[in-house]
Amino acid sequence: MGKPAVAIRLTVEERSELEGLASRRRTAQGLARRARIVLLAAAGHENQVISERLQSNEDTVGKWRRRFAERRIDGLYDEPRSGAPRRIGDHEIAETIRLTLETTPPDATHWSLRSMAQAVGHAPSTIHRMWKAFGLQPHRAETFKLSTDPLFVEKVRDIVGLYMAPPERALVLCVDEKSQIQALDRTQPLLPMRPGQAERRSHDYTRHGTLSLFAALDAATGKVIGRLFKRHRAREFRAFLNTIEANVPDDLDIHMIIDNVSSHKTPAIHNWLVKRPRWHVHFTPTSASWINQVERFFANLTEKQLRRGVHRSTLELEKAIGGYIDIVNASPKPFRWTKSANDILSSIKRFCLANLKMAEAQTAIRRTSESRH
Repeated sequence: MGKPAVAIRLTVEERSELEGLASRRRTAQGLARRARIVLLAAAGHENQVISERLQSNEDTVGKWRRRFAERRIDGLYDEPRSGAPRRIGDHEIAETIRLTLETTPPDATHWSLRSMAQAVGHAPSTIHRMWKAFGLQPHRAETFKLSTDPLFVEKVRDIVGLYMAPPERALVLCVDEKSQIQALDRTQPLLPMRPGQAERRSHDYTRHGTLSLFAALDAATGKVIGRLFKRHRAREFRAFLNTIEANVPDDLDIHMIIDNVSSHKTPAIHNWLVKRPRWHVHFTPTSASWINQVERFFANLTEKQLRRGVHRSTLELEKAIGGYIDIVNASPKPFRWTKSANDILSSIKRFCLANLKMAEAQTAIRRTSESRH
């Protein structure tokens, strides 16, 4: 006679949890089988009966029965496995990350997987895992530009306020020009897309003149007033203001958001605005074109019509741009501004403080290195 099986008595909570593990679809199959073993054991069945019902080895049934009796439900889970010992220590990892952040290779501006692997003596795949763990991508670089406008905060609050809480009986128009749009034709015929092959075009092109697009985007509706000129001087800007004046209702105030380019602030433009008191000008901060929503329209125009377009004359270019504006106005969709002025200013503050701390740390590291030498 062998040793008698361990008696199993369950609390209400344990039974509920075991039944959930046994029936839940997302439970691992091994864990669900162990839960069924314990439930059958609690019902008074012997190990042999349980093994036959669950088609499992009798020794396995006895093992999980004893584990539950000793550790309860925690005993049914697999214990962590030790695995192979680490071959790269924390010091080596820290040194690799330090080299990535603080140095550059002698023959390049940034590290690659192969150059770093050669420098530290590890495989490129190992360097890849380290960089991935620390979120490092030396091959990537992004651009930024912070406005130095002394009235930056006031201008941001003013313009964002127009977007999020526009005044009654007024139009908010985002106005700017996209200058020097080139009419380009490729030097050789375009090869169209085929299954398994992207569209192909020659890398060089032939210029057929340029145009400048003046555009006014209605922030509330998404409609666009556009006019093309061969140049983009104050004279053309004044003519475009006349176009806007002729295309908006006479009984509405106009709040115009524009940048600080010199052609927008000449005496002729100033006098034109003074004679029309319903016009209110809101200048964007210096180096902050992102706050003018018409720039989003220009980006869409470039992506959908200009970048891959073929125009053999300025007349073809004018028709393409005019056709795109007509399509936009046929089914206009306004750009939805979501960030408040406080959110924008807080984000810029966090960015500046983070970069200030980074610059201070790099300065301290450089001074320490210089003192050692």
